[in-house]
Amino acid sequence: MELVLKGVIDGLPPDREATGGNFKIDLKPGAEASKQAPYRMSAQLVPELDRQLADMMARGYIRHSTSEFGAPVLFVKKKNGEWRLCVDYRDLNSKTIKDRFPLPRIDDLLDTLDGAAVFTSLDAVQGYHQCRIRAEDVHKTAFRTQYGHFEYLVLPFGLANAPAHFQRYMNRMFREAGLLGVTVLVYIDDILIFSADPAEHAKHVDAALHTSMY
Repeated sequence: MELVLKGVIDGLPPDREATGGNFKIDLKPGAEASKQAPYRMSAQLVPELDRQLADMMARGYIRHSTSEFGAPVLFVKKKNGEWRLCVDYRDLNSKTIKDRFPLPRIDDLLDTLDGAAVFTSLDAVQGYHQCRIRAEDVHKTAFRTQYGHFEYLVLPFGLANAPAHFQRYMNRMFREAGLLGVTVLVYIDDILIFSADPAEHAKHVDAALHTSMY
């Protein structure tokens, strides 16, 4: 069974600085601010840019910026035909100290599933947005558009250390609940709940859903 967690929570997620849940951007020594001019955009996509910026502002995900940093944006078409607004953070990423937290090996994950008979997969849509940017690093996420200069308050796609940070956060959350490797496996924002006993599976799904809400 596959479940897609589509509910989008408006506003900022909880401040998890004390537990290491906020995303940080540490730059290499001597690195200068990353700043580029906006990319050209087709006239047909400008209204979509305006709509998505307004939506993120309303949700509290971004705010206006006066940062010296500024990355350009572009649109990428998704499989369903919708447009994803992407910030081109390649220059910033080249100046960022890399987080070497490892992603799980697929073969290790498969070994853990030995004996399991029932499975439910969860796709945490916009899961990154449930992580705040560390306050002193918000200005580094700034991006430039035809409609102005903005910066992220939540973790966007495209930052070099986002997968490692989110994997660490998810691992810690499910490990502290006693679920990781027992009834739950995680690969970044994909969650697999597994059970040997079909009668127990509903309880395992409920526990995973409850844990993922915090």
